[in-house]
Amino acid sequence: MTETVPRPTLEAVAARAGVSRATVSRVVNGFDGVTEPLAERVRRAVEELGYVPNQAARSLVTNRHDAIAVVVAEPESRVFADPFFARQLRGISRELTAHDNQLVLLLTEGRHDHARVARYLAGGHVDGALVFSLHLDDPLPELIQRAGVPVVFGGRPDWSGGGDGVVYVDSDNRGGARDAVRHLLGLGRDRVAHITGALDQTSAVDRLDGYRDAMADADPRLVAEGDFTLAGGERAMRELLENHPGLNAVFAANDLTAVGALRVLREHGRRVPDDVAVVGFDDMLPFAEQTDPPLTTVRQDIEEMGRLMARLLLRGLDRAAAARETVGGPPSSVIFPTTLVRRASA
Repeated sequence: MTETVPRPTLEAVAARAGVSRATVSRVVNGFDGVTEPLAERVRRAVEELGYVPNQAARSLVTNRHDAIAVVVAEPESRVFADPFFARQLRGISRELTAHDNQLVLLLTEGRHDHARVARYLAGGHVDGALVFSLHLDDPLPELIQRAGVPVVFGGRPDWSGGGDGVVYVDSDNRGGARDAVRHLLGLGRDRVAHITGALDQTSAVDRLDGYRDAMADADPRLVAEGDFTLAGGERAMRELLENHPGLNAVFAANDLTAVGALRVLREHGRRVPDDVAVVGFDDMLPFAEQTDPPLTTVRQDIEEMGRLMARLLLRGLDRAAAARETVGGPPSSVIFPTTLVRRASA
């Protein structure tokens, strides 16, 4: 039977470094007030002994759990089928890992899950929450606000409890959509259709508004509602061809929708871009480069948006901590610019 080796203690680190237990505690828990030479001796002793702080004890001292909840207001089937979510989660994970924080992923299969998520957040298990893919009538923002948990939203939230204190990270959805449609108009396409995203989400509404900015007098039949999925793109493209067979361009609300549209156009013998030019939104590499033809699309930096969400939340937590008074002002919302990436589809 293998004998269990006892874990190194705080006292053992103090003895190795030749400092007090209190000094070790301050260094390990990230507090100020220890000179750099002493702090370096403590860090060296921690590494030599392989000391791992007891998280429960550390939480009592720092009032931090070093854990962040990531709440995606979508069912599991959607999250793991759409590469957008993988990109955003990767950005969040990388930023949290760089600051030695754990990611706790919470998905919502339906409205019955919202109260469960709110109870978990209110239970003191995590230091804050990153929330994205909200829907316009979603009760989650208010439930999270009542839970008293610091939060940063991915995408512009739109609910009655919103105010100046709400922090979010988004891309210029309206401007990017406007650029996409103007590009198609510049190619001489005069019957530009739009397949929307799910119109209970602000990103889809903003992209529709951008389309309308450029196509103010468009035939209403040139707009078909999708849901940001490949199947939704196929369904909407069939509807458009039935209602407006003379269309010669399509702006799709995201790349998955554009792929669905490309499939249906091919089925109907429409050549892209000769007969119908197609533009997407996201620039989901290598996805957009591997379509046939490669997809012209609007690029938004999804991974960096995820990283910035995490960075803003951690900055807010640091600012709220009594030992972090030197940290700058409260974080504010950020809107990322978008860029049109031209490829063969338009």
